[in-house]
Amino acid sequence: MAEPKWRTEGEDPDYRFTLANERTFLAWIRTALALLAGGVLLHQFAPDVGPRVAVTVLAVALAVVSAVLGVVAYTRWRANEIAMRHSRPLPFSWVLPVISGVCLLTAAVLAVFLVLP
Repeated sequence: MAEPKWRTEGEDPDYRFTLANERTFLAWIRTALALLAGGVLLHQFAPDVGPRVAVTVLAVALAVVSAVLGVVAYTRWRANEIAMRHSRPLPFSWVLPVISGVCLLTAAVLAVFLVLP
């Protein structure tokens, strides 16, 4: 696989920052895997939590968010690498409020399912 062109731009950042960026990328991937696992667990092992259609929709939504998060993790890592190579501030990420909203919505839906008979 050829090295991307942006890897030759600017100056190589300090290894500590590069490794910290990679750790952050891996944390995003772990979060994506946790969301995917939550969707699978919800669909396969919680058939009586709520209406089956709603549980299936929630599980699929978690899987989709997981896939999107995997892509966003790479683009975020790449944008941070480019910013560090050009000594620019790290870009703002809109992902944090979205992930918080998804977790809040999922918890609220599950709480309603668990409280209602």
